[in-house]
Amino acid sequence: MLTALAGVLGHPVAHSRSPAMHNAAFRALGLDWRYVKLPVSPALFPETARALPGSGYRGANVTIPHKVAALSLADAATAAARGVGAANTFSFAVDGAIEADNTDAGGFVDALGESPRGRRALVLGAGGAGRAVAWALREEGAAEVLIWNRTPQRATELARELELEPVSAPRSADIVVNATSVGLDIGDAAEAGRALGLAQLDAPIVVVDLVYAERPTPVVAWGERVGARVVDGLEVLVRQGARSFERWTGEEPPLDVMRAAARAG
Repeated sequence: MLTALAGVLGHPVAHSRSPAMHNAAFRALGLDWRYVKLPVSPALFPETARALPGSGYRGANVTIPHKVAALSLADAATAAARGVGAANTFSFAVDGAIEADNTDAGGFVDALGESPRGRRALVLGAGGAGRAVAWALREEGAAEVLIWNRTPQRATELARELELEPVSAPRSADIVVNATSVGLDIGDAAEAGRALGLAQLDAPIVVVDLVYAERPTPVVAWGERVGARVVDGLEVLVRQGARSFERWTGEEPPLDVMRAAARAG
């Protein structure tokens, strides 16, 4: 019998590389844990999440479209989850209580690999991922955080909530982060560039793409072409996953193992 279970709640989750990543880490440390995909619709999310502790789960990640609902469902929440206004990690107590955390924010900062303090940042996308990135950049001392979204009202609402600046069109910045889904379905760099207004931007210092795929995404390809330092979505996935892993197990996450497993799929 397994010591513990963990998993990822989402709709859909078939594409997720988190099981490969976490299960490799459990094996590397000799932990008798298993991580599984938990496809669940929004209508069934609350009752499913509440049932997990009684089924042997010690923790779970939460992905699209449940991150805002995850915060509302939790019995307690970390400062990061409350600040972002969304959660991507559940930790389950013995009595079934749920604590929510947001490791997307800290994982993004870890993946970024340098301080954004004093720099201008442009966040493309105002969904759950964009929300975490924008909050993290603000908290880490970015001089300016601009938020753009294909639906301008969402950018305005998020910027107002986080006391940041919405923009009607992408502007040049030191750090450019793609927190949209562009790149999942758009395989052509020119088409992706048009969708995100990349062509009108000066070359940034750093480009971060939260999207990951089998080959370099259009945003990653653009970043490399203009000479930016590029951080891809798999590195961000590994870093947020490592923070969740440490919360659940209390063990130092084996980053190299997790990175290799995530990249292998």
